[in-house]
Amino acid sequence: MMQEEKRLWNGKPYHSLDYEMKQRFGGKVYRLSLQTGCTCPNRDGRLGKRGCIFCSEGGSGDFAESSALPVGEQIRLAKARIAGKLPKAGAAGYIAYFQSFTNTYGPVSRLEPLFAAAAEHPEILALSIATRPDCLPEEMVDMLARLHQKKPVTIELGLQTIHEETAKFIRRGYGLPVFTDAVKRLKAAGLEVVVHVILGLPGETEDMMEETVSWLASFQTAYGGIDGIKLQLLQILKDTDLGRLYLSEEKTSFTDYGMEAYVDLVISLIELLPPEMTVHRLTGDAPKRLLIAPAWSGDKKRVLNLFARRFQERDTWQGRRFCSGS
Repeated sequence: MMQEEKRLWNGKPYHSLDYEMKQRFGGKVYRLSLQTGCTCPNRDGRLGKRGCIFCSEGGSGDFAESSALPVGEQIRLAKARIAGKLPKAGAAGYIAYFQSFTNTYGPVSRLEPLFAAAAEHPEILALSIATRPDCLPEEMVDMLARLHQKKPVTIELGLQTIHEETAKFIRRGYGLPVFTDAVKRLKAAGLEVVVHVILGLPGETEDMMEETVSWLASFQTAYGGIDGIKLQLLQILKDTDLGRLYLSEEKTSFTDYGMEAYVDLVISLIELLPPEMTVHRLTGDAPKRLLIAPAWSGDKKRVLNLFARRFQERDTWQGRRFCSGS
């Protein structure tokens, strides 16, 4: 395998989302968590009623504004929520992030006005829409392509793993060919795609996780399909089936990563990624009130500081082990 030459992105050894946004928009960009009010086929009975095994009651939208409010009001409240985090210079703009549940699981006639309201807001620079690959019929992809003509649109897909046995265990509800087909159609429509991967799923070895990340890297080479990746630490949350399993006596399949071991794993995986792929996330970001384990993941600043130090100690970078011919 040919080793890529060392590269830095504004001093960082990986292609961060912050770097990508500054390149595109000329300054710091912040995400605003909004809701469409969609549910999920894993919850409404089409595929199941209990959701994915790790999913909280909020469906990953625990920080989002209420879907009962108009989009413009959600944006106002979300801006107020993060106002204390902004630098003195303020923000260059915002990303409208439709995060919770499956945001294309509904009729185009209802969803298009919601997304359009965000796209038409003067401070919104781009939209990020989280969904499932099995909830992207052609008419939905066509609508998203229309929306992309107004503001850049990124579609976030929760793959989590390429291994079918694990996918069945977590109740993902679709096979890998469904994901592949969705990405090809989204890219053909000109849309950007970000993929979620969960690290530390019960029963998965580090080799299996490396196979998932390597497959996504090669998928981009083959189809130009993956623009970004979120590497998500498996966090055990209260009131989830995964949390109940973890608190039971059936813990033998869980890998309780320490912070140092997890950081080293992620750095090794980032070495496999192509340099142009944006790394949107390195760890987890669960509400502390819901977090059962690992406890160290609640101290995000400490975790990110360790990432910076370990990258330097290992003298490595994104793409170091990426093979462009794969």
